[in-house]
Amino acid sequence: MTTQKKWYVVDANGKTLGRLASEVAKILRGKHKPSYSPHIDVGDYVIVVNAEKVVLTGKKIEQKKHITHSGYPGGVKVTPYRILLQKKPELVFTKAVRGMLPHNRLGRKMIKKLKVYRGPEHPHIAQQPEQLIIEA
Repeated sequence: MTTQKKWYVVDANGKTLGRLASEVAKILRGKHKPSYSPHIDVGDYVIVVNAEKVVLTGKKIEQKKHITHSGYPGGVKVTPYRILLQKKPELVFTKAVRGMLPHNRLGRKMIKKLKVYRGPEHPHIAQQPEQLIIEA
């Protein structure tokens, strides 16, 4: 079963991280389409611009941490989201959306349809993406 994949552009300027990420995850999964089926990837491509201007509510910007481990003893690295938003805002948004997708082969295929950019520019003009307004 092949479906026509559309491209959407979402502006993250001033939007709440989790609310925007859940809406983007729905589009990546294809839940907005009548042909949705959980075992088939029918979702569309999403381009997120202005990822650096996404907002975290409450004290999350100080309390939420990004944890990585090198695999060696004592190799834990903990980074607060305040620093992560300055250095890698694309990672913050991608990580939020990845947690809302299935944790299997299909989810790994879906996350590849998400393109996140720090500023207002993106290189996907040739795909003629539609502007998608999400009230989040």
